[in-house]
Amino acid sequence: MTTGDRVELLGVTPERARVELRDSLREWDQPEYRVEQILSWVWGRRAVSFSDMTNLPVELRDRLEMAFCLSSATRSFEARSTDGTIKHLWRLEDGEQVESVLIPADDRVTLCLSSQAGCALGCRFCATGDLGFTRQLRTAEIVEQYRDADRVSVEAFGRAIANVVYMGMGEPFANLEPVLESLTVLNAGFEFGARRITVSTVGLVPGIRALAGRPEPFRLAVSLHSADPELRRELMPVERRYPLDELLAAVRDYQARKARRVSFEYVMIDGVNDSSELARLLVKRLKGISSYVNLIPYNPIPGKPWGPSHPERIDDFRSILESGGIPAAVRTPRGRDIAAACGQLRLERELSEALP
Repeated sequence: MTTGDRVELLGVTPERARVELRDSLREWDQPEYRVEQILSWVWGRRAVSFSDMTNLPVELRDRLEMAFCLSSATRSFEARSTDGTIKHLWRLEDGEQVESVLIPADDRVTLCLSSQAGCALGCRFCATGDLGFTRQLRTAEIVEQYRDADRVSVEAFGRAIANVVYMGMGEPFANLEPVLESLTVLNAGFEFGARRITVSTVGLVPGIRALAGRPEPFRLAVSLHSADPELRRELMPVERRYPLDELLAAVRDYQARKARRVSFEYVMIDGVNDSSELARLLVKRLKGISSYVNLIPYNPIPGKPWGPSHPERIDDFRSILESGGIPAAVRTPRGRDIAAACGQLRLERELSEALP
């Protein structure tokens, strides 16, 4: 919530932001209507500095700069793919770096943002896991990714971000309180529709239940990657803590409370988790859940022995799901030429910077 002695306005709920500003303005003998003036700049105009707020007196802008903070991250690197995907590295005030990705489509732009610096869950197919875990992101550090990427989206694509997915570096529900608070800031502050925000998890059951308890219709995506518990345990150590049966029970509870379809992410790794038997088991596991499965060809990572499943194998897997009543689609890989998979860009940059 604070950086130094300053309050991060992007790191508190709209209600709290109004209280903090109102108290300070009263102390400075400023009229109360300035609160909404300031917040219209913060949320409506995506201001990154109080000096942007040209309808405020200079003296007030200076005082705001001393008491509040609007930005603590800087864009340290940008990569643009031939398919239009834009990936950013954001350098935080302590030198840590996190990633976000803008993915344009015909009618929308989707932002994937990070919730942690690194990740402690160690999924074997993920570059972020190779980076290890450094620290949690504060609420403001999560929200800043949206605010600053939205400005880039307008400049690059001529339109604002349409969808936000918590699917960058880190496990959102392992940083639960800041993630939930950031959802409130995006939805109630920036007025970004809850139905356009998806939280993706590897299966942290308490987080799924916490999201289910929220009144807003935020969406849920679950990284599954195998319907066989033993194989899933090899790929995703989180299976030991929250077994598949417990995870799917939480998903059913979420769905019963929200009446919303749940997306399942399934990375297709050649010869590892792409057999017909596993497809049929997945159909059995998801029976009774209103679901949609995204089949994602594995994005090769330096040092990993795996490759993406062959297109024919993916098509067969998808056909088995659809024959079993499970809608599925193959997600077209995006940004491979700029290392767009989670953690890849930071990993590649760190490796290149370490070379003599």
